[in-house]
Formats: sequence, C-alpha cells, structure tokens
Amino acid sequence: MKYTTIPQTDIKISKICLGTMTWGNQNSQEEGFEQLDMALEQGVNFIDTAELYPVPATAETQGRTSTIIGNWLKERKNRDQVVLATKIAGPGDYTAHISTEGFSPKAIKTAVDKSLKRLQTDYIDLYQLHWPERHTNRFGIRDYQHRPDDPWTENFHEVLLTLDEVVKTGKIRHIGISNESSWGTMRFLEESKTHQLPRMRTIQNSYSLLNRTFEGDLAEIAVRENIGLLAYSPLAFGVLSGKYINNTAAENSRLKLFPRFSRYSSEQSTEATRKYMAIANEFNISLAQMALAFVNAQPFVTANIIGATNLKQLEENILSINHTLSDDVLKAIAEVHAQIPNPAP
Repeated sequence: MKYTTIPQTDIKISKICLGTMTWGNQNSQEEGFEQLDMALEQGVNFIDTAELYPVPATAETQGRTSTIIGNWLKERKNRDQVVLATKIAGPGDYTAHISTEGFSPKAIKTAVDKSLKRLQTDYIDLYQLHWPERHTNRFGIRDYQHRPDDPWTENFHEVLLTLDEVVKTGKIRHIGISNESSWGTMRFLEESKTHQLPRMRTIQNSYSLLNRTFEGDLAEIAVRENIGLLAYSPLAFGVLSGKYINNTAAENSRLKLFPRFSRYSSEQSTEATRKYMAIANEFNISLAQMALAFVNAQPFVTANIIGATNLKQLEENILSINHTLSDDVLKAIAEVHAQIPNPAP
C-alpha cells in the first residue's frame, strides 16, 4: 500500500480509501465485515462513510452503514488502526427524513452525535459537508444556472464557527467538503484564513476517466491551496470495470438494482468506455485497474475511494495501487479524452 497524509495534518492515510455506501442495502453486515478485514490486511486504513448511507437513501435504511462499521470496530477493538471519515447530509427533499435544518448549528451538532453513536467511537477523524446548502451544479448537472429565488443566504462563517466548537470538544479532528465548486471551496478557505477558523483539509468530489471536470479550476485550487481531493466514483458506478458492456454484471450490481442511477450511462459515456476498454486490452491490463491507476497517479488526489460488492472486486481495486501506467497508455487515454471529454459530469 502507498500512504499519504490528510493535507496539513499528521494523519497518515492509505492512498486507497474504502468506500462503504453499499453496506446495509446491497451488502450485509457480514459482507461489510469481510471487506473491512480484507482492506485492513491489505494496508487500507482509511474508511469513508456518511450519515446518509446506504444509497439509495431511505428512512428505513438510513444509518445502517455507519452501524455496521461501528459494530466491526467494537468487535475487532481496532479503532486506533483506522482513520474514519463521515459526512453530514446536505439539505433537500432527498434527505428530509434525516433533517430539514441544513447546516444549522443544531443540525451539525446533532448529526455529529448520532454518527459517533452509530460508529461506536469517541471521535471522527474527518467530518465533511456532503454537498452545499445553496443551489449549484452537482450530481451530473454540467453547467451552473443561477436562481434569483434561491433562499440560501451565505453562511460559511456560521458553519465554520459551529465546526470549530465541535473540534474543540474533541468529537471531530478535521473537516472537509464534498461535491463543492471552486467558488465554495475558496470561500471556505478564505473564511478560515480571515477569522482563524478550522480549515477545510479535503474535498470529496467525483473523479474518473468519464468525469475529469475536477481538472478545471478545482485541480489548481487543490494543488496551490493544499486541499486534497478524495476522489469518489473512480469506476463510475462500476461502468469502468467493463462489466455492463461485457454483460457480466451480477444481479446485485448497482445499475441492475438501481437503473435510475444513470449518471455514467449516457451514449457518450458508453462510447468512451469502449475506447478505454480497447486501450486496456491492448496493453494487457484490466479496465478497472487502468481506470483506478489513472486516478491514483494524479498529483491533486489525496485518496481514491473505491467500493465493491464482493471480495474479488475489492482485491482487484486495492491492487490497483501497484500499477503505474506507461507513457503510451497515458497518451492513448489523453487521445480518448480529447475526443470525448467528460461525458459524465
């Protein structure tokens, strides 16, 4: 395994982070335990979850993922061996069953306490805002369109003040953002600098061969401001494993169970995936490992969040850390990207 640190901290994390959003829905607690055990044995010490999980989000299943992780930590008695990251759900109809108070002080403090209880721990290493309160383009929306009637009022300062209070209690160590834009990222960083408040250490956004939009303004911000990308969906809901094109996807695969998750399934995305698969075949590497190795190599990536529904997938994904793509592979990838740039924003 290769390791890095959460930017501007001494917290050592594996470059491969174990994503968990299938546990409690597609995966049972037993399977979650097996994945956690294998990941730890392979050197993965970084685990990412959210109060929202599992996905799809429902009132009946909400919180199960964190509960599974908490039960594992209690049974294995190894809290000191892992770095835990979780998130408070952003506002919206999608999360009304969790909270309708957005990132208010009460909502943040309540969410932290509930996560600590589910995770059966006294502290969270990295606490993230799952998505912005304001209207912005995220989750597959390509372009920003301003809404004059957006009721959101700028509250970066209040959010950081609240998180500062929680940090001082010892319940969380560091903070991060997720699904954020360049503007929102810089506003948080500026607010922290101006008022000596906790600094956002990481940004968890989608990044893969099918979605390299992070390479715009956000990549420069990540490098120059030293805020690390935690790349999610590096295999684009499994599309970049090739299993859907090859018709080898299991019946419990994400897109077979939940076809409405079509962010990475457009005609252009499928065409690009076929081209990337041809490159992988030519250079005798699996498409999944090529896609993950590409993400692992980016200088602005602090950790690559992988997910799996079985141990075979998990092992292949973890072992991607041992692959270094040749210049010829990178050149071929660049040619496809030039032809079909970011088909799945």
